[in-house]
Formats: sequence, C-alpha cells, structure tokens
Amino acid sequence: MFASRPVVHPMEVAAAPANPAQQQQPQGVLMKDLPGMPGTPSGLALRVTQFLLAAVSLAVMSSTSDFASVTAFCYLIAAAILQCVWSLSVAIVDIYALLVKRCLRNRRLVAFFAIGDLIACGVIFSGACAAAGITVLIAQDLLMCSENHCSSFQTAVSMAFMCSFSLAPSFVLNFWSTAFAYRVVAAG
Repeated sequence: MFASRPVVHPMEVAAAPANPAQQQQPQGVLMKDLPGMPGTPSGLALRVTQFLLAAVSLAVMSSTSDFASVTAFCYLIAAAILQCVWSLSVAIVDIYALLVKRCLRNRRLVAFFAIGDLIACGVIFSGACAAAGITVLIAQDLLMCSENHCSSFQTAVSMAFMCSFSLAPSFVLNFWSTAFAYRVVAAG
C-alpha cells in the first residue's frame, strides 16, 4: 500500500529476460521512517519524554496543599492526567510495534495519533497558560509567595510548557505522514 509505483517514481530496471519464468517483478521502494514517527525508537523516546514531563508537572502541582483552591491549577492537573494517559497509551503501541518489528503506517491509526496529539497539545498548553497567569499574579502582582508554594507552581507550569513543546514534533510528524499517505493514495 505504501510502496512506490513505477508510474509515480520511475525506477531503472534491467531488460526483461527472454524466458518468462526468469522474469521478476521489481520490488517497490518503501518510504523510510523519519525519526520521531510512530513505531520508531525516537518516536518512543518522544512519548516517554512527554509522559515524564507531564508526570512531573502533575506530581509537583498535586504535592502542594492549596492547588485545589484555584481553578486554573485544577485544570492543569486534569490536563497533565490526560497527557500522561495519552502518552503512555501511544508509548505502549510504539513498544509493541518495535517488539514485533512492524511499522505504524496505517493511515487511520496515524491520523488518530495526529488528532490526539493536537488535542493533547492544546489542552496541556492552555492549562499551562492558565496556571502561568495565576502563578504570575500570585508571585509578581500580589507578592504572596511567602504564603504560597510559588516555586512549586512555577516548576509545574514550566514542566507543562516543556511537555506541550515536546508534543509539537509528534504532531507535525504524524500530520505530515497522514497528509503524505493521502497524497500517495490519491496519486496512485
């Protein structure tokens, strides 16, 4: 399905032998996996990084005693939980693909990963922005760091931002792979 066709990508083939029994079909050229795509070791590394950053953000924010009094902090915790579940689920699929040595080039699966990455990135980024706004309000405007856990809030917010930034390559590669797969099918 994802092999190149001679019409799309011409290949040089030696002249056919006179005996039809010796004729062989030219092998299709498979598209190579880019680092970071699903089912590759670097894709698994991206997922594990996303999981760890979201888990650290979740752990640091939930370790404070007064996070429940602010809605933005509760939203960040919910976003971090969603990100942990998403990254862990896709990491398990990546581990399975690596163990059975199969590439994840199914269009629907990669499109599902791209949509999931987009949603997870938007949710964790918006949670980080909301929590960052409250953290700046507490630390800079109200000067209430002595009464609150400002360093914990700042650490959790920065981990959430790094998590959302680590989601960007996953989304871009999955989206590119999905768009390229549809282009190959449409051209073929």
